[in-house]
Amino acid sequence: MKYLIVGLGNPGAKYENTRHNIGFKVLDHLIGDSETTFETEKLGEVAKFKFKGRTLILLKPSTFMNLSGKAVNYWMQKEKITLQKLLIVVDDIAIPFGKLRLKGKGSDAGHNGLKDINLVLNTSNYSRLKFGVGNDFHPGQLVEYVLGEWPKNEKEMLPERMDAAVAIIKAFTTIGLNKTMSEFNNK
Repeated sequence: MKYLIVGLGNPGAKYENTRHNIGFKVLDHLIGDSETTFETEKLGEVAKFKFKGRTLILLKPSTFMNLSGKAVNYWMQKEKITLQKLLIVVDDIAIPFGKLRLKGKGSDAGHNGLKDINLVLNTSNYSRLKFGVGNDFHPGQLVEYVLGEWPKNEKEMLPERMDAAVAIIKAFTTIGLNKTMSEFNNK
């Protein structure tokens, strides 16, 4: 069984440690100390990770956040991945820092990466793991906030929250969406 796990973010050192790049960070955390590495391929950095008889194709799009749909669609077609086997890892300002919420479908909630994926795939019926980054910013400061780096107190808590995100991804690929949501969403 194959799954496409997409971490949303922006390529380049400038964005590496920003809130908006938590999708990239979670995928890096997933492969951790394994022998798996990301390779530059068409429209992104790609790694293949084996877990309990499943192949997880991990994608960090190189198209920049606002054009994520192109990379997602390309890799879904190339690897023959169905919508049910797609999981997008994305930052969410509507959720407090570190909270994780798995959903089977939904609106883009103003997130440009999800907006583009919905547009290109012509559906919003795919799973997404939302990583709360909070909304501690003043009106008109959204871009600066999501493209800002983590404050020290949040940065220190990131590894534990990324461990939890990895556990959700692994559960999604083994016990499925509904069981994973009921097991993890209220924690």
